[in-house]
Amino acid sequence: MANYILAIDQGTTSSRAIIFDKSGSIISTGQLEHEQIFPKAGWVEHNPKEIWDNTREAIGQALSKANLTRHDIEAVGITNQRETAVVWDKTTGEAIYNAIVWQDTRTQSIVDRLAADGGVERFKPQVGLPLATYFSGTKIVWILENVEGARAKADSGDLIFGTTDTWVLWNLTGGVEGGVHVTDVTNASRTMFMDLETLQWDDDILAAFDVPKSMLPEIKSSSEVYGVASPQSLLRDTPIAGILGDQQAATFGQAAFDQGEAKNTYGTGNFLIFNTDTEIVHSKNGLLTTLGYKLGDAPAHYALEGSIAVTGSLIQWLRDNLGIITNASETEALATSVDDNGGAYFVPAFSGLFAPYWRSDARGALVGLTRYVNKAHIVRAALEATAYQTREVLDAVNADSGVPLTELKVDGGMIANNFLMQFQADILGVPVVRPVVAETTALGAAYAAGLAVGFWSDLDDLRKNWQEDSRWTPNMDDAERERLLRNWKKAVTKTFDWVDDDVN
Repeated sequence: MANYILAIDQGTTSSRAIIFDKSGSIISTGQLEHEQIFPKAGWVEHNPKEIWDNTREAIGQALSKANLTRHDIEAVGITNQRETAVVWDKTTGEAIYNAIVWQDTRTQSIVDRLAADGGVERFKPQVGLPLATYFSGTKIVWILENVEGARAKADSGDLIFGTTDTWVLWNLTGGVEGGVHVTDVTNASRTMFMDLETLQWDDDILAAFDVPKSMLPEIKSSSEVYGVASPQSLLRDTPIAGILGDQQAATFGQAAFDQGEAKNTYGTGNFLIFNTDTEIVHSKNGLLTTLGYKLGDAPAHYALEGSIAVTGSLIQWLRDNLGIITNASETEALATSVDDNGGAYFVPAFSGLFAPYWRSDARGALVGLTRYVNKAHIVRAALEATAYQTREVLDAVNADSGVPLTELKVDGGMIANNFLMQFQADILGVPVVRPVVAETTALGAAYAAGLAVGFWSDLDDLRKNWQEDSRWTPNMDDAERERLLRNWKKAVTKTFDWVDDDVN
């Protein structure tokens, strides 16, 4: 048996390849950022060819840095930005349009059209999701309706769709020369097309969206051998054996396998997932019902999810659009250089508001400004916004589950910021816990692949790998917490009803 598992993490801002050993420790990493394309206000795109090229190069980097070859890799797992949609011609292998990213809001008119008959919760009983620009389904519709010749090609069976896990897998297994066209249940559950109970595409919903079923990948479990890497790949003949959407992968990497366990990922956006075991729980408080994971033939595990659109990308925006910082690592020192936020609150509704509000008409606002507020206050307000949004999602989880969380496991790039982690514990009123291996998204994909090929024997094997690195406990008094939250909620209301017929 080979000694390592390779995980491909195709994220919103970069594509990475990370090699793990049996203890779940990182051996090496390859990573390349891809361009963020903004053709119009509210539009966000990626170049699918660039993503695939970068993925291949990242694999080469990871193998080279560790001085390994394909013979050292037992299996490959894939994790990905979940709702980002790619449509390509299966005869040429070329995407017919850029990938439309999960943050993109151009499809609001399609959402409104579909919601005219039954409201935004029209399909929620079957799929667990409200009608929103966030999910893949309306992105496919937009491509079919707006790219010349797309509808005819789709109807003739030449076009296929995938989230970026499917795009990477199809190319990795041969592309036009026999590429495997599948996805797993976690990604399928983010399209608006998969029935939560049957784990199959819903024909009635596809008809309502007018999307040909022939475009869609076959739905598989999160942990099984889907195919092997093509002869042209550096990983040729290596099994690809695990797929999990990024937030489910992070939950799996945190070893949150059982009912009541949860994690919060701090990345481009924030995503809190709460495991509901094999029970489908429909939220009454603005959360999504989604697939947690499915291992081979075993029953599917479900979850409640609170999705926050903009957290880490707000820090990126401060760097790239405003030039307030040159590196994200500067934010901790700036935030701690002032005693408080100076009265400033930053609501980053750049893509509307996701959970628990689901207000696509909202847009970002920086409120409470006076001449006293400086750059450090604005940076602090941006970090605090992440914590406030997480608190609102956690309140919704507690209300839906009836079992309040007693601590929060965290992962993702922003957890390196100690100010944010302490402020998060203070605003939640419960401890925040960071694991030794913070790259839990890639680790979760590695775990799913490793289980499928016997590299790890069972979930207990994986639980033993999890280790606590740091813990932050609340030290803010209740009155101050309530004051901050009251002002935050007031700030949020200022973002509502901004978009109308003549404002994008």
